[in-house]
Amino acid sequence: MEVRGPVERHAAAVFGPDTGRAAVTFLGTEQIEVLRFGPDRDGFVRYLSLGMSTEPMTAAASAVRDPAGPRAELVLSLRGRRDSVLRRLAVLAAIPVVDGRPISPGAALDLGEPLWDGAPFTAVLVGEPGGLIPDLELPAPAAPVRFLPLLPMTANEAAFKRVHGPETLHQRWLAAGTDLRDPTRREVDLRM
Repeated sequence: MEVRGPVERHAAAVFGPDTGRAAVTFLGTEQIEVLRFGPDRDGFVRYLSLGMSTEPMTAAASAVRDPAGPRAELVLSLRGRRDSVLRRLAVLAAIPVVDGRPISPGAALDLGEPLWDGAPFTAVLVGEPGGLIPDLELPAPAAPVRFLPLLPMTANEAAFKRVHGPETLHQRWLAAGTDLRDPTRREVDLRM
């Protein structure tokens, strides 16, 4: 089933035409592209993976791939361009194929290096889909493609999330009025 074309058209219908792209191929995998959209009127740039949804996500322990299994793409929203994130976002989008680990809301993904050059963030929290870009329905039996927002986390915020869970970290961000799209934001107060 051809998924890339419909995903790209769906994203362009929401964000307008892409303003740049990069492609990365990992050994034994199909190419993953990352598209840049914007900046928009408000200065926001959206980075979207393209290729993660080509196959349904399947756990490494599964003997067969379920054609109705979950499909997703990753979306990172930032105030201003940080194009060095392109390759790193492709690395995150390759996790389901390379590591056999499906990605779902509430998961933490850690690169072990800055998300973009000079970033204070090395990890992301996977948010709930549907807010920024709606799901893309595919012909049965395929599951719809969900667009999972990525929320940058510092190493300390990622550790806090592991101990206290994603909801507690979200509450900290909300209470502090944290703009998670600000690439220069400070770490939220994590004291209990």
